[in-house]
Amino acid sequence: MVNITIDGNRLSVKENTTIMEAAAQCGIPIPKLCYLKDINEIAACRVCVVEVEGKNRLVTSCNNLAEEGMVIHTNSPKVRNHRRNTVQLILSQHDVDCVVCPRSGNCSLQDIARDLNILEIPFKKEPEYREWNKEFPLIRKSEKCIKCMRCVQVCDKVQGLGIWDVEGTGSRTTINVSGLKTIEQADCSLCGQCITHCPVGALTERDDTEKVWAAIEDPEKIVVAQVAPAVRAAWGEELGLAPKDASIGKIFDALKRMGVDYVFDTVFSADLTIMEEGTEFVKRFTSGELKDRPMFTSCCPGWVRFAKSQFPQLVKYLSTAKSPQQMFGAVMKTYFAEKIGVDPEKIYTLSIMPCVAKKGEREMELYYGEYAGHDIDAVLTTRELVKMIRAAHISPKTLKEIESDSPMHDGTGAGVIFGATGGVMEAALRSAYYLIRKENPPADAFKAVRSRGFNANEGVQEAEFAIGDITVRTAVVSGLGNTRRLLEQIERGEVHYDFVEVMACPGGCVGGGGQPIHDGEERAFERGKRLYFLDEHAEIRYSHENPDIQKLYSEYFGSPLSYRSHMLLHTEHEKSEHDVPQ
Repeated sequence: MVNITIDGNRLSVKENTTIMEAAAQCGIPIPKLCYLKDINEIAACRVCVVEVEGKNRLVTSCNNLAEEGMVIHTNSPKVRNHRRNTVQLILSQHDVDCVVCPRSGNCSLQDIARDLNILEIPFKKEPEYREWNKEFPLIRKSEKCIKCMRCVQVCDKVQGLGIWDVEGTGSRTTINVSGLKTIEQADCSLCGQCITHCPVGALTERDDTEKVWAAIEDPEKIVVAQVAPAVRAAWGEELGLAPKDASIGKIFDALKRMGVDYVFDTVFSADLTIMEEGTEFVKRFTSGELKDRPMFTSCCPGWVRFAKSQFPQLVKYLSTAKSPQQMFGAVMKTYFAEKIGVDPEKIYTLSIMPCVAKKGEREMELYYGEYAGHDIDAVLTTRELVKMIRAAHISPKTLKEIESDSPMHDGTGAGVIFGATGGVMEAALRSAYYLIRKENPPADAFKAVRSRGFNANEGVQEAEFAIGDITVRTAVVSGLGNTRRLLEQIERGEVHYDFVEVMACPGGCVGGGGQPIHDGEERAFERGKRLYFLDEHAEIRYSHENPDIQKLYSEYFGSPLSYRSHMLLHTEHEKSEHDVPQ
C-alpha cells in the first residue's frame, strides 16, 4: 500500500494506482478528455494535471502513479489556471457551434468548459475544415476533432482495424483516415466504436431522421417500423427512464405518436433467422461440409464487412441467411404487403437499430417477382430514435405500454437475446437441438456461450455440446480485434469449431456503435443482462415454437430453406466491395 494525501484527505492505495484512480477513491473527480483506461493513457489533452508538492511542474494524473508520501492538490490556483488555458487553446481549434452539434448536452469538452467557467476564447480561432462524403454512414467533422487519439486507439487496440491515424506535424498535427485513403477506400467495418468513444462530436452516424419524418408525412407511404432487441436495453438511458420502465411497448407507443403506421418487434425476425440459419447449420454440419472450417453467423453487418475485407477466403463459410433486419424488410414488402393489400412500392420500411453498420447493410437490394428495391428504406440508431422522440415533444413519462401489430406479432426469449454476445448461438442451438432430436432441450442448456463480462482484450467463449451422439464445438466472439485473433488461430489449425458466432462490437449489439453514449463507461454487459432477464421470463423461449413464425411458414414460405425462403431470406456473400454509398 502507498500512503498519500489528496486535497487534505489522507488515504492508502494499492501500489501501481494512478493519481486519478486514487483521487476517485476519495470522491474527487479529475477532469479528462483523452483518457480511456487500458486503451488511451497517453496524457495527450493535459486537462487532468495536478500539483504535487515538491515538483515544479504539474503532472498528468491519468498516467502517473501515486507514490509514498505524495501530497497532491487537484484544484489549486496553478492547476485551475493551467486547465483553463489548455481548454481555451483546445476550443480555439474547435468549432464551437454547440447548438447544431449532435453531442450538445453530452460532450466532455462542453462540460469541462462550463465547469471552468470559460466564457470567451482569447486565442485566434482556427478550426480545421475538411471535405467528407455526407452520404457515408459514418460522418467525421474535422473541425470538431480535439486530437485526443481515442478513435485511433479504439480502432487499433480493440477492433484491430487501424482505420484512423495521425498525420502532419507540429501545429498541423491532425487525425485522418490512415494510409492517405478516403473512408470509402478504407476497410472500415462501420462498427461505430470510434463514435461511442469520441468525447466530442467529431464522429457521428449519418443523420437520417429527416428522411423518416418526410416518409411519415408522405400520404403515399405506409411507414412500417421494426425495433431491434438491443434497443430496448438502452433507449431509456438518455430519457431518464429506469430499465424496468423502458419497455419495448413504450417505443411502439412513441413511434405511433410520431405517425408510424405499423410497429413490429425485430425479435420476430430473429426467430425467423434462427429457423433459416439453424436449419442451414444442421444441413451443412451433418453433410460434412464443416469438417475443415466452421459455419459463421451472418447477423452482424460489421462482421460481414470485416470478413470480406480481411478474411475473404472464409466468406463462403458465412451463413447465407440475411440478418433479422433484412429478413423483416423482405417479409414486410411481400407477405405483409399482401396481407394488407397494398403495393410493395408504398411500404416504407424503417429499422430502429443499435448499430451504424446497419445503415450500410440497408443498401442490399431486394428482387422478388416484379418488385425491385431495398429490403429496408431507412435505418435509425437508438440515439436517432431518442432524438425523434424529443423532436416530437413526447414526454417519456406519458408513454404507455402497447402491443406490436399483427400478423408478425409474436416473439420469443430466444429472439430477445440476439442483442447480447452469445445470444444468436444460444438461440440457434436451442432450435438445432430440436431439429436433430425432435424434442426441446432445457432452455438454459447452452448458457456456457454467454459472456462473463466486458473485457476488451478477451471475448471468446468456447463450449462443446452433446446433441444425442453428435458433439457440436462452438465459439462466440465479440470485438473485431478478438475476432482477428480467433480467425488466425482457426486458419493456423490451432483450434477447430463447427459453429462460430461473431459480433463486431464488444459485448454484442447492446454495445453497438448506435447506442447511447456514456463517456468512459462500458455498459454492454449490464444491458445484456437485461435481455437475458427478459428471456428467462418469456412465455416462449424457443424460436421454432413462435406461433406467428409457424403461421408464416404454413401460409407463405412452406419450410426453412424452401425456394421462396431462399429468394427472400438468403443472400450471396461473394462481393468483396463495401455495400455502402461510394
